[in-house]
Amino acid sequence: MSRSLHLGRWLRTLRHLGPSQGAAQVLHAVRGIRPPPAAGGQAPELSAGDAPAAFLPAPRHARWLSPDQLELIGRRADFARGVDWGYGSEGPLWAYHLHQCDHLRSPDLESGRRLALMLDWVRNHQAGVGWDPHPTSLRLFSWGKILLTPTALSPSPDESREIRASLALQLDSLDRNLETRLRANHLLTNLSALVFGGLLFEGPRADRWRRHADRFGDELAAQFGADGAHEERSPMYHALLLENLLDLVNLARVRPGRIPDRLVTALEATAGAALGALLVWCHPDGEIALFGDSAHGIAHSPERLLAYGRSVGIAARPPANTGLLEEGGFARLEGGPFSLLVSIGGPAPAHQPGHAHCDALAFELLCGGERVVCDTGVHDYLPGERRRLARATGSHATLEVGGEEQAEIWAAHRVGGRPRVELVDFLGGTQLEATCASWSTPDTLHRRTFLLSGGVLEIRDALEGRPRPARFALPLAPGLEPRLSADADGGGEARISLADGRCLRVALPAAARWRVERTPYYPEFGHEVERACLVGEADDVGSTAWRFECEG
Repeated sequence: MSRSLHLGRWLRTLRHLGPSQGAAQVLHAVRGIRPPPAAGGQAPELSAGDAPAAFLPAPRHARWLSPDQLELIGRRADFARGVDWGYGSEGPLWAYHLHQCDHLRSPDLESGRRLALMLDWVRNHQAGVGWDPHPTSLRLFSWGKILLTPTALSPSPDESREIRASLALQLDSLDRNLETRLRANHLLTNLSALVFGGLLFEGPRADRWRRHADRFGDELAAQFGADGAHEERSPMYHALLLENLLDLVNLARVRPGRIPDRLVTALEATAGAALGALLVWCHPDGEIALFGDSAHGIAHSPERLLAYGRSVGIAARPPANTGLLEEGGFARLEGGPFSLLVSIGGPAPAHQPGHAHCDALAFELLCGGERVVCDTGVHDYLPGERRRLARATGSHATLEVGGEEQAEIWAAHRVGGRPRVELVDFLGGTQLEATCASWSTPDTLHRRTFLLSGGVLEIRDALEGRPRPARFALPLAPGLEPRLSADADGGGEARISLADGRCLRVALPAAARWRVERTPYYPEFGHEVERACLVGEADDVGSTAWRFECEG
């Protein structure tokens, strides 16, 4: 890449940062993460109050297979000689999950082993990756919930004091390392952990952590829209943040008066709306859609989060326009045997689109509750071909125009130029129209219309403005094998046998020449599955349509 192109990409990336975020980026580049403060003072006491409702256990990806073998995000490590807290062989994301300590919340872990692991971290990891702000924030939730769970630990008075002293030191370290350079879910998690620590403990230090309550409330309002969707447009991260919000509601309810009433009210309202938004992202099979950086098994299922919400008195509040997350950039259509979720937004938020993919106007489709068209998901966060493929336009059920990406994706989490995406119309959950102009082809507009009527789904595609070649993609769920009958002059039909014995018949856009490719699918971190993808190439799309009908 030439120096001018490289500089242009950087400028297109950085121009979306605000002054304070830009300054924080520079400061971090110069100073890095500040080391933990010197330990001092007595360990704070746990705050008095009633026992909270039962917290959720560890998510299913985090588990000890034996006393010495740990599995996280689909990768296993053998710690027969003791946990290596500096272990980096599985990459930085695995290391973060190691130090988040979700695995210590597994109900299958014996309390003595759990205590030994916590004390081992305190005594043997006094500096390093575990002190980065993000894993510190999530570890504070994990350890705090363990301390509040009867029978989870049986420490001696000295051991209890040692753990509480370490937690206080971790909170002090987090207080001086807020991730204002990243903002989005990182900063929100930092602030929520400090408020959680202020609820968990009492004394002057806890008072200081609780002083972040107002800033946390402001960030909460900024990051969750009126429709309840988190600004990063990832169902997985939305669900992870939602659990933290419910944890705060849970503890605030039994520690009244320790944070402002207005914050408790805001937490309750946001959690209810976020549960409602999660249901829009949840398919009839009970799992989330895989748009953006999303994978199964990392966050708890919508069903478990709904049940946890009920246990703390929070019910799901659907968006004002049923099925539409207008601020979140998604819409759900349902009719006959079909249920589909459509992405109607671009990379977001503008200042931190690191978890965004080129998925504008893409969709996931279920027929009779069975996944048929699936987004690609995410394998890992390491720069390379898998990361590029997960984010690429061609990996989503949308249109790639002129051989270019919708957004200027680069590195593992960077986005330079952005597409222009607009919702035109949404009617009663059965009709949707939206447009997208890619960043590098702004003079060609992709218009896509979805129509559900009489048990038939029709999708109309049109390219307006400057004519350009285009590539259609329809990535299918693993195990589904389309039988393609293509016309010599383009178009044709694909027939897909479903698990319930029915057949999905897809009339393909006549503008394109069709074939079946084998492409990767990443339903869970570290897990790759081969699946079929219908691919069509057209020299000039003009106006064309798909038609989906279920037979049998």
